[in-house]
Amino acid sequence: MTDPQLPPPYGSVPPAPPAAPPAPPAHAPAAYGSAVPPVPLAPGYTAPEYTAPPGAYQVPVGGYAAPGGAYTVPDPAPRPSKLTGTLSLVFALVAAVVAPIVAAFASYEVGRRVPEAIVRLNSDDLSSLAVLSPARDQVLWAEISFWAGTILGIAAIVLGIIAIARKRGRGQGIGALIVAVVAPAIFFLIAGVALGAGAAAGGIGLYS
Repeated sequence: MTDPQLPPPYGSVPPAPPAAPPAPPAHAPAAYGSAVPPVPLAPGYTAPEYTAPPGAYQVPVGGYAAPGGAYTVPDPAPRPSKLTGTLSLVFALVAAVVAPIVAAFASYEVGRRVPEAIVRLNSDDLSSLAVLSPARDQVLWAEISFWAGTILGIAAIVLGIIAIARKRGRGQGIGALIVAVVAPAIFFLIAGVALGAGAAAGGIGLYS
């Protein structure tokens, strides 16, 4: 036993004082996710409106307006129409494909009927008009196809140059120029081959 008035011996630990009981919480914590109920105000008391202190920075009502002269993205320039180049290419294809096909059918019929006309005519009457008289309709179609192809080829060249110069379908314009230039050679080649094939067929028919 030790005297309570004497200091504790060296090395001994004094007993800890008893802990005070915890104070009851003023308000029970709200459950997670639940709304916190508003705190009731005293009768006759209204909550003061918040006003910014003098000199404080305030946001203007309606937001900030764009400053005058600010940089804006310019509208992209409209792309030029490719109609001119497309038309030139269409005209060139008609002159290089459609016109030779029509001329080929007409030339074949002309060549097929010429040998028979030569045999039937007298040697004194072998003029070009007399020889081509049995195939005058086919000759007319061959001429129509030739002149139509010529007009369309010239139009294709003119429109192709305009399309290239004004960038209105430059690729189509270049293609139209190339096709229109070689179109006459295609026309005469196909018409000549068809005329020869028709003449051979007509000669075989006479001696068969």
